[in-house]
Amino acid sequence: MVVARPLLTLLVATAISLVRLRNLIATIMLAGIFSLLSACLFMTMDAVDVAFTEAAVGAGIATVLTLGALALTTSREAIPERVPLLPIFIVLIVGAALVYGSLDMP
Repeated sequence: MVVARPLLTLLVATAISLVRLRNLIATIMLAGIFSLLSACLFMTMDAVDVAFTEAAVGAGIATVLTLGALALTTSREAIPERVPLLPIFIVLIVGAALVYGSLDMP
């Protein structure tokens, strides 16, 4: 469990950086790093099969496919003109439903 704390700290720092960046190439690279850190965390929890799948799919093929899609667009995210309230509302409702549904779990 001693190794898990630095990995969790790096995961949180990477997630915060992902949310704050506007450069899409850097965001894709950070998403690949996040997947590799997740794979390392799964290795520390002795879930080797999950770690291998996360490394292959999350850090490998997903990063390559996303970079390929980015080649067809611009490299900077457009700044939204207004705050999208409907998607935020839907995410909050679904999140609340998931939390409510998990309260009965043992």
